[in-house]
Amino acid sequence: MTNQQSKEIKRFITGYRHFRKHYFSPNNNNRVYRDLAETGQAPKTMVITCSDSRINPAEMWGCKPGELFVVRNVANLVPPYESDEKNHGTSAALEFAVLHLNVEHIIVLGHSQCGGIDAMFKDLNRGHRTEERSFISTWMEIAKKAKLEVLAYHADEPLPEKLKLCEEKSLLISLDNLMTFPWIKSKVEKNLLTLHAWRFDLVKGIIQAYDPTLDKYIDLE
Repeated sequence: MTNQQSKEIKRFITGYRHFRKHYFSPNNNNRVYRDLAETGQAPKTMVITCSDSRINPAEMWGCKPGELFVVRNVANLVPPYESDEKNHGTSAALEFAVLHLNVEHIIVLGHSQCGGIDAMFKDLNRGHRTEERSFISTWMEIAKKAKLEVLAYHADEPLPEKLKLCEEKSLLISLDNLMTFPWIKSKVEKNLLTLHAWRFDLVKGIIQAYDPTLDKYIDLE
Protein backbone atom coordinates (compact mmCIF):
# COMPACT_ATOMS: atom_id res chain seq x y z
CA MET A 1 0.00 0.00 0.00
CA THR A 2 1.46 3.40 -0.99
CA ASN A 3 1.65 6.33 1.41
CA GLN A 4 -1.12 8.11 -0.50
CA GLN A 5 -3.36 5.05 -0.40
CA SER A 6 -2.58 4.61 3.29
CA LYS A 7 -3.57 8.23 4.02
CA GLU A 8 -6.83 7.79 2.13
CA ILE A 9 -7.78 4.61 3.96
CA LYS A 10 -6.80 6.11 7.31
CA ARG A 11 -9.12 9.03 6.56
CA PHE A 12 -11.95 6.58 5.91
CA ILE A 13 -11.26 4.81 9.20
CA THR A 14 -11.31 8.13 11.07
CA GLY A 15 -14.64 8.96 9.46
CA TYR A 16 -15.94 5.53 10.39
CA ARG A 17 -15.03 6.15 14.05
CA HIS A 18 -16.97 9.42 14.04
CA PHE A 19 -19.90 7.64 12.42
CA ARG A 20 -19.90 4.91 15.08
CA LYS A 21 -19.66 7.47 17.87
CA HIS A 22 -22.52 9.53 16.45
CA TYR A 23 -24.95 6.70 15.74
CA PHE A 24 -23.95 3.71 17.88
CA SER A 25 -22.38 5.04 21.07
CA PRO A 26 -24.13 3.64 24.20
CA ASN A 27 -24.22 7.19 25.56
CA ASN A 28 -25.88 8.56 22.43
CA ASN A 29 -29.65 8.76 22.07
CA ASN A 30 -29.50 8.83 18.26
CA ARG A 31 -31.44 5.70 17.32
CA VAL A 32 -31.69 6.21 13.55
CA TYR A 33 -29.83 3.06 12.57
CA ARG A 34 -31.07 0.99 15.50
CA ASP A 35 -34.66 1.82 14.60
CA LEU A 36 -34.01 1.03 10.93
CA ALA A 37 -32.47 -2.29 11.92
CA GLU A 38 -35.50 -3.16 14.02
CA THR A 39 -38.27 -1.97 11.67
CA GLY A 40 -36.61 -2.35 8.27
CA GLN A 41 -36.42 0.23 5.52
CA ALA A 42 -39.50 1.96 4.13
CA PRO A 43 -38.34 4.75 1.81
CA LYS A 44 -41.01 6.54 -0.21
CA THR A 45 -38.61 7.61 -2.95
CA MET A 46 -36.26 5.80 -5.28
CA VAL A 47 -33.44 7.76 -6.92
CA ILE A 48 -31.63 6.58 -10.02
CA THR A 49 -28.52 8.69 -10.30
CA CYS A 50 -25.03 8.68 -11.74
CA SER A 51 -22.00 6.90 -10.33
CA ASP A 52 -20.20 10.27 -10.46
CA SER A 53 -18.53 10.90 -7.10
CA ARG A 54 -19.76 14.51 -7.06
CA ILE A 55 -23.44 13.56 -6.87
CA ASN A 56 -24.95 12.89 -3.44
CA PRO A 57 -28.76 13.19 -3.43
CA ALA A 58 -29.12 12.57 0.30
CA GLU A 59 -26.79 15.48 1.08
CA MET A 60 -28.40 17.77 -1.51
CA TRP A 61 -31.90 17.16 -0.20
CA GLY A 62 -31.16 16.92 3.52
CA CYS A 63 -32.29 13.30 3.81
CA LYS A 64 -31.65 10.97 6.71
CA PRO A 65 -30.61 7.31 6.44
CA GLY A 66 -33.55 5.21 5.30
CA GLU A 67 -35.33 7.97 3.37
CA LEU A 68 -33.94 7.30 -0.13
CA PHE A 69 -33.51 4.05 -2.05
CA VAL A 70 -30.59 5.00 -4.30
CA VAL A 71 -29.32 3.17 -7.39
CA ARG A 72 -26.24 4.38 -9.23
CA ASN A 73 -24.99 3.58 -12.70
CA VAL A 74 -23.07 5.28 -15.50
CA ALA A 75 -25.06 8.33 -16.72
CA ASN A 76 -28.11 7.49 -14.55
CA LEU A 77 -29.76 5.48 -17.32
CA VAL A 78 -32.81 3.23 -17.17
CA PRO A 79 -32.76 0.38 -19.68
CA PRO A 80 -36.01 -0.77 -21.28
CA TYR A 81 -37.86 -3.73 -19.81
CA GLU A 82 -36.50 -7.08 -20.97
CA SER A 83 -37.86 -10.43 -19.83
CA ASP A 84 -34.85 -12.67 -20.28
CA GLU A 85 -32.45 -14.51 -18.01
CA LYS A 86 -29.55 -12.07 -18.33
CA ASN A 87 -28.25 -9.97 -15.47
CA HIS A 88 -30.16 -6.68 -15.08
CA GLY A 89 -28.92 -4.73 -12.07
CA THR A 90 -30.92 -1.52 -12.47
CA SER A 91 -34.06 -3.43 -13.45
CA ALA A 92 -33.72 -5.68 -10.38
CA ALA A 93 -33.46 -2.58 -8.18
CA LEU A 94 -36.57 -1.15 -9.83
CA GLU A 95 -38.47 -4.36 -9.16
CA PHE A 96 -37.48 -4.36 -5.50
CA ALA A 97 -38.29 -0.68 -5.00
CA VAL A 98 -41.65 -0.73 -6.78
CA LEU A 99 -43.02 -4.17 -5.88
CA HIS A 100 -41.52 -4.74 -2.43
CA LEU A 101 -40.80 -1.31 -0.96
CA ASN A 102 -43.81 0.28 -2.68
CA VAL A 103 -42.05 3.57 -3.33
CA GLU A 104 -44.30 6.43 -4.37
CA HIS A 105 -41.74 8.39 -6.42
CA ILE A 106 -38.93 7.53 -8.80
CA ILE A 107 -36.52 10.38 -9.50
CA VAL A 108 -34.04 10.00 -12.33
CA LEU A 109 -31.32 12.47 -11.33
CA GLY A 110 -28.88 13.57 -14.02
CA HIS A 111 -26.20 16.22 -13.86
CA SER A 112 -23.97 18.51 -15.88
CA GLN A 113 -20.48 17.39 -16.95
CA CYS A 114 -21.66 13.78 -17.15
CA GLY A 115 -18.74 11.60 -18.20
CA GLY A 116 -20.97 8.93 -19.71
CA ILE A 117 -22.80 11.41 -21.93
CA ASP A 118 -19.51 13.05 -22.87
CA ALA A 119 -18.01 9.69 -23.81
CA MET A 120 -21.04 8.77 -25.91
CA PHE A 121 -21.19 12.12 -27.65
CA LYS A 122 -17.50 12.25 -28.47
CA ASP A 123 -17.02 8.47 -28.86
CA LEU A 124 -14.27 8.72 -26.24
CA ASN A 125 -14.66 5.10 -25.20
CA ARG A 126 -13.51 3.71 -28.54
CA GLY A 127 -10.20 1.94 -28.29
CA HIS A 128 -10.10 1.91 -24.50
CA ARG A 129 -10.37 -1.88 -24.48
CA THR A 130 -8.93 -4.49 -26.77
CA GLU A 131 -12.33 -6.09 -27.35
CA GLU A 132 -14.48 -4.95 -30.23
CA ARG A 133 -16.92 -3.19 -27.89
CA SER A 134 -16.52 -1.65 -24.46
CA PHE A 135 -18.93 -1.98 -21.56
CA ILE A 136 -19.45 1.79 -21.62
CA SER A 137 -20.32 2.01 -25.32
CA THR A 138 -22.80 -0.85 -25.03
CA TRP A 139 -24.45 0.67 -21.95
CA MET A 140 -24.61 4.17 -23.44
CA GLU A 141 -26.54 2.91 -26.45
CA ILE A 142 -29.58 3.28 -24.19
CA ALA A 143 -29.20 7.05 -24.67
CA LYS A 144 -28.10 6.98 -28.32
CA LYS A 145 -31.42 8.48 -29.46
CA ALA A 146 -30.64 11.62 -27.44
CA LYS A 147 -27.35 12.08 -29.25
CA LEU A 148 -28.95 11.58 -32.66
CA GLU A 149 -31.68 14.13 -31.89
CA VAL A 150 -29.16 16.73 -30.76
CA LEU A 151 -27.04 16.22 -33.87
CA ALA A 152 -30.12 16.41 -36.10
CA TYR A 153 -31.84 19.47 -34.61
CA HIS A 154 -29.08 21.39 -32.79
CA ALA A 155 -26.08 20.94 -35.06
CA ASP A 156 -25.14 24.64 -34.90
CA GLU A 157 -25.05 24.84 -31.11
CA PRO A 158 -21.66 24.95 -29.33
CA LEU A 159 -20.48 21.68 -27.81
CA PRO A 160 -21.32 22.55 -24.17
CA GLU A 161 -24.93 23.27 -25.17
CA LYS A 162 -25.11 20.03 -27.17
CA LEU A 163 -23.93 18.06 -24.15
CA LYS A 164 -26.48 19.82 -21.92
CA LEU A 165 -29.27 19.01 -24.36
CA CYS A 166 -28.07 15.42 -24.57
CA GLU A 167 -28.12 15.11 -20.79
CA GLU A 168 -31.66 16.48 -20.67
CA LYS A 169 -32.96 14.27 -23.49
CA SER A 170 -31.36 11.15 -22.04
CA LEU A 171 -33.37 11.71 -18.84
CA LEU A 172 -36.57 11.67 -20.89
CA ILE A 173 -35.49 8.44 -22.56
CA SER A 174 -35.14 6.93 -19.09
CA LEU A 175 -38.63 8.13 -18.19
CA ASP A 176 -40.00 6.47 -21.33
CA ASN A 177 -38.09 3.28 -20.52
CA LEU A 178 -39.54 3.22 -17.00
CA MET A 179 -42.99 3.00 -18.55
CA THR A 180 -42.01 -0.16 -20.44
CA PHE A 181 -41.98 -2.03 -17.10
CA PRO A 182 -45.56 -3.34 -16.78
CA TRP A 183 -45.73 -3.01 -13.00
CA ILE A 184 -44.41 0.56 -13.15
CA LYS A 185 -46.87 1.51 -15.89
CA SER A 186 -49.73 0.01 -13.91
CA LYS A 187 -48.89 1.94 -10.75
CA VAL A 188 -48.38 5.21 -12.64
CA GLU A 189 -51.76 4.84 -14.31
CA LYS A 190 -53.37 4.21 -10.90
CA ASN A 191 -51.65 7.32 -9.47
CA LEU A 192 -49.74 5.16 -7.00
CA LEU A 193 -46.36 6.11 -8.45
CA THR A 194 -44.96 9.35 -9.90
CA LEU A 195 -41.94 9.60 -12.19
CA HIS A 196 -39.57 12.58 -12.21
CA ALA A 197 -36.63 13.73 -14.34
CA TRP A 198 -34.27 16.14 -12.56
CA ARG A 199 -30.93 17.60 -13.68
CA PHE A 200 -28.35 19.08 -11.31
CA ASP A 201 -26.01 21.83 -12.54
CA LEU A 202 -22.70 21.24 -10.79
CA VAL A 203 -21.49 24.81 -11.39
CA LYS A 204 -24.62 26.75 -10.49
CA GLY A 205 -25.87 24.36 -7.81
CA ILE A 206 -29.35 24.42 -9.36
CA ILE A 207 -31.67 21.47 -9.89
CA GLN A 208 -34.13 21.70 -12.75
CA ALA A 209 -37.13 19.39 -13.09
CA TYR A 210 -38.79 18.41 -16.35
CA ASP A 211 -42.33 19.73 -16.63
CA PRO A 212 -44.30 17.61 -19.13
CA THR A 213 -47.05 20.21 -19.45
CA LEU A 214 -44.55 22.86 -20.57
CA ASP A 215 -42.20 20.34 -22.21
CA LYS A 216 -39.16 21.96 -20.66
CA TYR A 217 -36.96 21.95 -17.56
CA ILE A 218 -37.75 24.52 -14.88
CA ASP A 219 -35.99 25.39 -11.61
CA LEU A 220 -37.04 23.03 -8.84
CA GLU A 221 -37.67 25.92 -6.45
